[in-house]
Amino acid sequence: MPNFAIKNKAMLSKNLLQDLLERTQEIKHKAEGFKTLPLETLNWKSSPDSWSILECLEHLNRYGDYYIPEIEKRITASQYRPAEIFKSGWLGNYFANAMLPKEKLNKMKTFTSMNPKGSSLDKEVMTKFIAQQQDLINVLKLASRADLTKTKTGISISKWIKLRLGDTFRVVIYHNQRHMAQAEKVLKEAGSMLSV
Repeated sequence: MPNFAIKNKAMLSKNLLQDLLERTQEIKHKAEGFKTLPLETLNWKSSPDSWSILECLEHLNRYGDYYIPEIEKRITASQYRPAEIFKSGWLGNYFANAMLPKEKLNKMKTFTSMNPKGSSLDKEVMTKFIAQQQDLINVLKLASRADLTKTKTGISISKWIKLRLGDTFRVVIYHNQRHMAQAEKVLKEAGSMLSV
């Protein structure tokens, strides 16, 4: 999959949407693979401070609860006709690139309201996450009706900051990929620990 760590360059809107659609379909497919796992594995964690698979997904659900309706609302209300070219903003590009999964995941501080640590979680978390990925696929398809550069969305951490729609999609989907990679790492660790 191409790495869209773009440095304020223009790119074709349809290429960006196609890339993000493929990433989201892959994330959904991986989450569906977790459905057969026992609850013990889904809630396993390597240390009290680390997250379980379900905590990774619950964290993403909390962001999805904000971003999916926000994105849909902004696309629907957008007065800007679709544009062939998307140009990333400097702040949106910075946030998006910071979210991309890396070989060694750098730790990031999570807002308390978005931190699921210590929550009592069951497989409903996974059902919701998979449904949210389908919702994201639907809004990505809807996004071809709006200008990805001129249409702006709010962000969850500040009501004063707005990001370009294309950047908001990148932040949300790269963030999903990042924590899906974390969940897969937990599954590997759990597999070796629980089989002992």
